[in-house]
Order: sequence, then structure tokens, then C-alpha cells
Amino acid sequence: MRLQQNVKAVVRKGEHYYVAECVEIAVVTQGKTLDETLANLQEAVTLHLEGEDTADFGLVPHPTILLTMELEPASAQA
Repeated sequence: MRLQQNVKAVVRKGEHYYVAECVEIAVVTQGKTLDETLANLQEAVTLHLEGEDTADFGLVPHPTILLTMELEPASAQA
């Protein structure tokens, strides 16, 4: 089994907050700003993996976080 280099996460704008959710591991967090959300995500992933064997999650030691951001299409303005 080949270990993944990245923890994949998706960031989307909610009604009042940005929400970040990891794809392969059980981590979800939010923040009022994008910067706050990303900082919260980094901390949450670190805490989730702390003391764990990352190989049990299919990850290399000290993986990076790969983000995808969902954006709604901008409407055309006349």
C-alpha cells in the first residue's frame, strides 16, 4: 500500500461561516474568515493525528493539507 502525502480537505462558504471538511479523516471545522478556517483546520488535523500512527490512516508521517475550495459561480451583471 502506498501512503498518501496529503490530507485532502474541502472548504466551502456556509451561511455565516466557512466550513472545512477532510475527505479521508474525520475532521470538520469552521471559522468566520477564510484565514481563521484554515488555521482551525491545520490545528484540528494536527490534534486528530497527534499520537497516532499516520500509516493507519494511509498517510506518510507529517502529511501536508491539500485544499479544494468550492465557489459559487459569479452572476453576470449588466
